[in-house]
Amino acid sequence: MKEGSFGETREKVHNDWDGVSELVTLPDGAAHRHVDKVVLAASKEYPDKIKTAIVCPPTIYGKGRGPGNTRSVQVYKAAEAFLKEGQAFVVGKGENQWHEVHVADLSKLYLLLGEAAAAGGPPATWNEQGYYLAENGSFVWGEILTAVAKEANKQGVLPSAEVKHLSVEDSKKVSPWLHIGTGTDSRGEAIRGKKLLGWKPHEKSLLEEIPTIVADEAKALGLIKGHAEKVEQ
Repeated sequence: MKEGSFGETREKVHNDWDGVSELVTLPDGAAHRHVDKVVLAASKEYPDKIKTAIVCPPTIYGKGRGPGNTRSVQVYKAAEAFLKEGQAFVVGKGENQWHEVHVADLSKLYLLLGEAAAAGGPPATWNEQGYYLAENGSFVWGEILTAVAKEANKQGVLPSAEVKHLSVEDSKKVSPWLHIGTGTDSRGEAIRGKKLLGWKPHEKSLLEEIPTIVADEAKALGLIKGHAEKVEQ
């Protein structure tokens, strides 16, 4: 995004069905474009040997079930920053929008693609027609971060539910990534996975997950004691 437009919404909404050609030809400055180009180039160079699919999720939330990291980034890091600073904030007007997806719903899309690949390819599409957005609705960052502030105040880990509006430069003083992670737009409608693979996201919404996000971040910072700590007392 251009400097000065952080925190503002844009009308453009991508989709992965009739808009897939646009997604596979994004400008080089687009986020993750350098990775997309490597994947797409491999399918072009070896079309008879390699079939590729790119899955592009927006804001991910929910507890992961893998053996490693079980925590996503954007809302979690924002909640962490609020608790560390003792103050909630948004970048600019906070009107910018993203789409969201629960990590369990996202993993199901990967599974469906894996099953299609193992079965020979169909009904999935691949290579330049194999770009899959993964979302289950959109949200406004200012509204989500306000909800985080209210929940943190309710749980007694944030002194006030007030949300300040910070400039990009001021937000960088708190966190170097905040203006990118919570001040940009990322709007894309997932059609391909639903239409071809029957993908149906159904997990709880990001808004519904906020109490858990706040509690987990507070526990990680030692602001809320876990069951074991309470028993030891």
